[in-house]
Amino acid sequence: MSELRIEPATLDDLEELTQLLGDLFEQEEDFTPNRDKQLRGLRLILEQPSRGRIFVLRSHDRIIGMINLLITISTAEGGFVLLLEDLVIRRQHRGQGYGSQLLQHAIAFARQKNFLRITLLTDRPSESRRFYLKHGFVESGMVPMRYLFSDEA
Repeated sequence: MSELRIEPATLDDLEELTQLLGDLFEQEEDFTPNRDKQLRGLRLILEQPSRGRIFVLRSHDRIIGMINLLITISTAEGGFVLLLEDLVIRRQHRGQGYGSQLLQHAIAFARQKNFLRITLLTDRPSESRRFYLKHGFVESGMVPMRYLFSDEA
């Protein structure tokens, strides 16, 4: 495989990023792939960097994986924090350490920019949960909850 590099995603990457999210959401119980929604969400981030960052692991001109970090403010921490929204590697490239590379890049970015915390949601119990624990994340006593707005009037 040619030289790999991690770099910020661009609007030109939207199609590949949307495909990656479709693959991710096919695996998760709580979400359903919807190309238009994923495309719209990615575009909202890429068009306004103050909302977040998307980093890609690229080999030549093909994206191997992505990590998506959303920026928010924590009143508990008294400053800016990140929400790790998505981390996905193409199926044929999993198990080769690429997810770890992207996660380590995100952590280094957060430290460099003085973010105070990275929070994420993961399935329990799961391989992804073990992955994040291995990389220094700790479980919270808090329980995620959602209020979903229906598409119906």
